[in-house]
Amino acid sequence: MTVARVLVVGDVITDVVAVLGGALAPGSDTPAAIRVAGGGQAANTAAWLAAAGVPVTLAGVAGYDPAGDARLAELSAAGVTTAVRRATDAVTGTIIVLSTGGERSMITDRGANLLLRPSDVDAARTPDVTRLHLSGYALLDEATRPAARHALRQDVATSIDAASAEPLRQVGAKTFLSWVRGCDLLLANADEAHVLAGPGSPGEQARTLAAATGGAAVVKRGAAGAVWATADGAMTELPPSLATSVTPVDATGAGDAFAAGLLAALVHGATPLDALTAAHTLGARAVTTIGARPPAS
Repeated sequence: MTVARVLVVGDVITDVVAVLGGALAPGSDTPAAIRVAGGGQAANTAAWLAAAGVPVTLAGVAGYDPAGDARLAELSAAGVTTAVRRATDAVTGTIIVLSTGGERSMITDRGANLLLRPSDVDAARTPDVTRLHLSGYALLDEATRPAARHALRQDVATSIDAASAEPLRQVGAKTFLSWVRGCDLLLANADEAHVLAGPGSPGEQARTLAAATGGAAVVKRGAAGAVWATADGAMTELPPSLATSVTPVDATGAGDAFAAGLLAALVHGATPLDALTAAHTLGARAVTTIGARPPAS
């Protein structure tokens, strides 16, 4: 059976991940395990989709520099079709990630990712694409918002990852939800759901977000599972008892792997509960190693 292609739109990044050996010592030294590797919410999701056997194309922008060469080579080796424009007037984006097992903080230079245009989305679109997934970072940044909103207007099933709580606070919940009105699926972690839907249980938040978009919404709860709700109020919960339990090493890219697991299951026609289960399994796998991508085979 031929599996439909997913088009993922958003950032291509170099991650410098430091998994701290203890609490950060300001003004002094903190031991850490440090890795330099591919990152970027969209690129990570695309890599995990490819690892799950789903045909996937990544639309984005990278610099004409050694970092861009390395990032695209990694993605191609992982099985991702790269429709990534190379910019001569910007460097490939970089993120410094400070990770402490189950939590991470990021210092971001989006670089060439800020040059994403609507035409980049169109150039990546092929007839076999039946689903488009957008990294929320592209929507949250003013420079790339026209391209992101263009992506959400495609005549295929669309989904978006809410990306990050602090940028969501800056643009405001009402504004962000107006931008994603009409998308088929919105993904948010607990912090992002609190910003967008306000206080309440994960189920209440998921229902609020689904009603706001007119589609479905998923609230990710880490080790506590996840909740799926639809605009008509129906809800499916993956409880902690069914969630995959692991000891976290580095949470970088866990949400991206979760999104890929969810989309891969949906492409194959899975029920919401089966899709949540597959998503949580892949997300749990991601936190057991350092870095945001699937381990090289």
